[in-house]
Amino acid sequence: MTTAVITYIRVSTSQQGRSGLGIEAQRQSLRQFAKAEGLELVREFVEVETGKGSDALDRRPQLKAALAAAKKLKCNVAVAKLDRLSRDVHFISGLMAHRVPFVVAELGADIDPFVLHLFAALAEKERSLISTRTRQALAAAKARGVTLGSPKLAQARDNAVASIKAGADQHAANVLPIIKEAQKAGATSLRAVAEALNARGISTARGGNWHAMSVKNILDRQGART
Repeated sequence: MTTAVITYIRVSTSQQGRSGLGIEAQRQSLRQFAKAEGLELVREFVEVETGKGSDALDRRPQLKAALAAAKKLKCNVAVAKLDRLSRDVHFISGLMAHRVPFVVAELGADIDPFVLHLFAALAEKERSLISTRTRQALAAAKARGVTLGSPKLAQARDNAVASIKAGADQHAANVLPIIKEAQKAGATSLRAVAEALNARGISTARGGNWHAMSVKNILDRQGART
């Protein structure tokens, strides 16, 4: 029996055109996630957050509606990325109090609420550290006489992004032969491949366990198909 799930997509007016955060990008990610995990998308709620309202949920009428629909249908709410719910760990904790389970396509279907809360806390801490380091780096650059916003800083940023992408590409290239081997051994689904990788003790690029979507991301990155 197929498990029903409601999808929630969120952008702000300032984020609609940003790569990876657009409505269609999130929709496509959720569709792929549902297909890989055998889920049925029964309803979709799309939020364009304007910033108006006395609290976070007042600014999110579609999230309120998604919560109500999920309670009525007794199903989960799925989001493409954790930050589509919120960048605030306290807000996410408040959502969990509604007793509506959330699943995050980026993290996989078997992440329980406790682990989800940990991811949110770690993400919030990481953002805080990045913000602090960025301010320190800019202050140091300014002290050295570097004009902020100069081509040199832009080039340094581009180099850093290219380095991260190269590392991800290399990891994908290393894992792909193992995926192909697992497929030849009888792992015909993305989930089966993920289980084979986990059984061999192979970690994802972030050091975590494999899920159907993470396997699909490797195949897509390498231009391969199951």
